[in-house]
Amino acid sequence: EVQLQASGGGTVHVGGSLTLSCVASGFTFDDYAIGWFHQAPGKEREGVSCISSSEDTTYYADSVKGRFTISRDNAKNTVYLQMNSLKPEDTAVYYCYARSVVYGIPKFYWGQETQVTVSS
Repeated sequence: EVQLQASGGGTVHVGGSLTLSCVASGFTFDDYAIGWFHQAPGKEREGVSCISSSEDTTYYADSVKGRFTISRDNAKNTVYLQMNSLKPEDTAVYYCYARSVVYGIPKFYWGQETQVTVSS
């Protein structure tokens, strides 16, 4: 069974930091890019960050560049999202995901959510 367990959310003040974790199981972690979406109340889900399976490529939404850092530990099947200098607009539900192409077939898995609230 594929599982992506997100954790690390919480409530922080503006300027604070949080580190989200996404622990994966049930698939070959090393073969998948892992990333994060977030969805704020009343808004569409949008991509925040992603890291390639080989760790050589990362993506950040413009809104988080310079503040968020994504990393992965393939030995622990875990991806981390270090979030610094948090702003009220970062308040959202955060979801991790995994994607790959296996034998020519796209694969995509959603993970659990974790709530991030930034208070002013």
